[in-house]
Amino acid sequence: MRKLLLVCSAIVALFVSGAFAQEAGKAAAAQPTTIQLPQPHKSGGMTLTKAMATRRSMRKFTAKPLSQAQISQLLWAAQGITDDKGHRTAPSASGQYYLHVYLASPDGFFEYVPSGHQLKKLGAQDLRAKLSGQPSVKSAPFVLVITGEYGRAAEKYGPDKGPRVVNLEAGHVAENVLLQATALKLGAVPVGGIEPKDVQQAASLPAQYSPIYLVPVGHIE
Repeated sequence: MRKLLLVCSAIVALFVSGAFAQEAGKAAAAQPTTIQLPQPHKSGGMTLTKAMATRRSMRKFTAKPLSQAQISQLLWAAQGITDDKGHRTAPSASGQYYLHVYLASPDGFFEYVPSGHQLKKLGAQDLRAKLSGQPSVKSAPFVLVITGEYGRAAEKYGPDKGPRVVNLEAGHVAENVLLQATALKLGAVPVGGIEPKDVQQAASLPAQYSPIYLVPVGHIE
């Protein structure tokens, strides 16, 4: 009888420990994966004047993925930190930085974290087709999603000026990315014809982050 109790106790212990391990595995899987991006180049490459002269809106891309170095450079151009005071590559009214940028790709959906120059993987699903019906968005291996905090800007500048400040900042970021793509000999196009609520829902974005712009980038077909 005693042996039987010992065997039963061992079975229960194994079951409980297995259940705890399974739950711990689920919790770990639910945690966002952080990817350290390579350091961006801050000198050299195509001149700014040539990038401006040769930039064109390109809407057809090959399926070839972007390298991690190219992704790093594009995200740095969008919102990268440029000094120890926290200034970024794109200007922002009073240095408030109302924008948050994301990356949609075949590998999933990611948030760019300027501090540390990292990508945080939020999900493994390919959301490109859900963000827009435009072929350039569906086919580009890199789709930058620019979102802004209109509410926070309105608190500082009022309901009329606040949204304009955020939209201007989004324009600065988009142009940076378009010129950086050109310098990398990639194609890109700004896409403003989106349904913000649909994009927000598809990407499960925080309620205070309103989608403003998409910028598909890829190798030119």
